Amino acid sequence: MSIMTEAEAKTILDKVIALSAADECTAQLVGSIEGNIRFALNNVSTSGVVSDTALSIQAAFGKRVGSTTINAFDDASLERGVRRAEDLARLAPENPEFVPAVEKQTYRASNTFDAATAAITPENRAEIARASIAPCKAQQLIAAGFLNDNHTFVAFANSNGNFGYQRATGFNYTCTVRTEDGRGSGWVGRSLQDASQFNVDSDIQVAMRKAAASADAQALEPGKYTVILEPAAAAGLISFMFNFFNARPADEGRSFLSKAGGGNKLAEQVYDPRVSFTSDPWHDEAPTLPWDGDGLPRERTAWVEDGRITNLIYNRYWAQKQGKTATAQPGNLIMSGGTKSTSELVRETQRGILVTRTWYIRMVDPQTVLLTGLTRDGTFYIENGELKYPLKNFRFNESPVIMLNNIDELGRPVRVAGDESNLRMMIPPMRLRDFTFTSLSDAV
Repeated sequence: MSIMTEAEAKTILDKVIALSAADECTAQLVGSIEGNIRFALNNVSTSGVVSDTALSIQAAFGKRVGSTTINAFDDASLERGVRRAEDLARLAPENPEFVPAVEKQTYRASNTFDAATAAITPENRAEIARASIAPCKAQQLIAAGFLNDNHTFVAFANSNGNFGYQRATGFNYTCTVRTEDGRGSGWVGRSLQDASQFNVDSDIQVAMRKAAASADAQALEPGKYTVILEPAAAAGLISFMFNFFNARPADEGRSFLSKAGGGNKLAEQVYDPRVSFTSDPWHDEAPTLPWDGDGLPRERTAWVEDGRITNLIYNRYWAQKQGKTATAQPGNLIMSGGTKSTSELVRETQRGILVTRTWYIRMVDPQTVLLTGLTRDGTFYIENGELKYPLKNFRFNESPVIMLNNIDELGRPVRVAGDESNLRMMIPPMRLRDFTFTSLSDAV
């Protein structure tokens, strides 16, 4: 029952809407089948498949809103769920920022479902774990990793006649490889739409090489350096920055996109002219659902073009208040880039630092998006186009806004996992000037 057909889902949602006596009612069904395998110390530790289906119901009387979630779908359970949401709505205080449910919309389907990913079996997962562990054992290295694949559906309807249904799949793999003495660490991660494109044999070799090469790390004085950030390293900083593309904090003076005299920086030059960001539900490598959480249709939208801010995200309340058109929350973020790989950028670098990953990133100043965090799992000194020796990890204090004004060159964008909001991202490796490292870290 976890993956319902469109007809099955619509039958349940239609019943819920018909049962409601509220001024308006919105219902959403979400189902998933998620497979996983986890390994550590060169042994599988857990594996399994989890399936679930849930129905959320939201009822509103005027500006009073109540909601409930159930996982039983017989007629009696549906009615109890509707009545509970209505009872809670009657008890709730008025929401001063309430906006009614969206009217009936038209959605253009996106290619979020992949049959190869949906067909992954426990045997497939076990083989990926074996192929990750075996070469590490053979070279006295220790592997720890996690594979998660999922097949989901989402369907929703409201009392205005709006309805949407779509299936989706996802595939995410990460593996950390360490030397037996714990002094060297390497990492690889892969986020794909089509699981058949995954090549565990080549990916595990990347993590193994970095693990072996990063032992005996040397200390380098903190300061400003030319760096090459691999896509996964850059993604953590950029996803933080994109949280501030909502118009409200910019208009209210709480964002790096706020103007000193009031208002926002729409149409202003904020980044290097080589920087462009778009969202596109129909992107070949990072497609997303063609609607957001409110049911607004997503469109291909340019947020930054040639370094200029071209759009901000207006939720329905703030758009209404400001007299603007509401903007759907994006499901992906596509950054412009070039054609070169990380390796090619390294070969063309006279002196610099290669950063595999950034982690434990925290906000220091939202007005400038100044972030602090650490490097990990493979940090190397580059000299004359070669990785000369491993470096102890650094703490950095850097703003992605400043970072994207200090570009030497951008490479070819690749798909990476985003933040906890599940924003899918296409990010290039990038060579940057004057990246600020503030101290050393003894962590591997």
